[in-house]
Amino acid sequence: MTRTVLITGTEDSTGKTAIALALGQLAAENGLSVGYMKPRGTRLQSNVGKTIDEDPMLARELLDIEAEMHELEPVVYSPTFIEEAIRGREDSEELRATIRENFEALSEERDLMLVEGASDLDVGGIVSLTDPDLAELLDAEVILVSPYQSAGDTDAVLGAADRLGERLAGVVFNAVGDASFASLESDTVPFLEGRGVPVLGALPRTQELAGVTVSELADELGAELLTSAATDAFVERFLVGAMGGDSALRHFRRARNAALITGGDRSDIQTVALEASGVKCLVLTGGLQPSSAVVGKAEERDVPIMTVRSDTLSTIERAEDVVRRGRTRSPETVARMRALLTDHADTDAILGTE
Repeated sequence: MTRTVLITGTEDSTGKTAIALALGQLAAENGLSVGYMKPRGTRLQSNVGKTIDEDPMLARELLDIEAEMHELEPVVYSPTFIEEAIRGREDSEELRATIRENFEALSEERDLMLVEGASDLDVGGIVSLTDPDLAELLDAEVILVSPYQSAGDTDAVLGAADRLGERLAGVVFNAVGDASFASLESDTVPFLEGRGVPVLGALPRTQELAGVTVSELADELGAELLTSAATDAFVERFLVGAMGGDSALRHFRRARNAALITGGDRSDIQTVALEASGVKCLVLTGGLQPSSAVVGKAEERDVPIMTVRSDTLSTIERAEDVVRRGRTRSPETVARMRALLTDHADTDAILGTE
């Protein structure tokens, strides 16, 4: 009999893709035949949904699955699909039947089916296909993935647990910072387990999974590098240069592992940013070149400068998407996640290999 596990999250970018695929590899290493499905494709590159979600593509590669993409991802949950659903042009029962039919084909002769859910439990509500709905439809146990920075994150976990009910097998906390581990283990875990929510793992935050390198950011943005500075530093967040010099310097000095995005003509902001150790690179927009003085100072401080032709707002949106996605769509990331799960989670309980 096939065991089905649905991996969902409390919010976007919790690492559930990497966790799902890493669990699949661990299960295969334990001799289980593993299948995969992402019923709703949500990570699309076009509004009309013509571009297939990249997560099932990576799953097919890493888990050696021969199924077609439309089987792995039967519903393309694009903005166009959502508009059509709101207008009453998508039939929930037909969609459920399509998902169920493909699921049965994919799960045939499989010991374990991994179903990747959405970014949160509300996605799919307009067609009655939220992750709680899918768990019922596919008779799945649910693993909830949540970030953890403070005890306040417990609210989201409890809210999800209430909606998932007896389907919830447990929660895996991901990207837990060093400063948060003590309170998580001493207070939050006992509290949750006292409320009937098993904690199956607490994965430490690692820089390799939290951001992208300057080099990767430049590649994703199609940027031109203007300096010879090293590009292996990690970027996790972005600063926008739209303030005066003194206040900008105070703001920049508080930043860690950040990239400054500003117009190529803002030499005042660029110069200030180069004084802050937490600013790892400058991204200059509008196709404008910085002054030779700024380039010289960047070379001296070994801070890369890159230029892009797009405007500042578009660049910010694109850059944030790059970092939000991180490196979840690479075999290297899945391998790193597999090691974290092995060391910091009860994989036997998750996979049923006890």
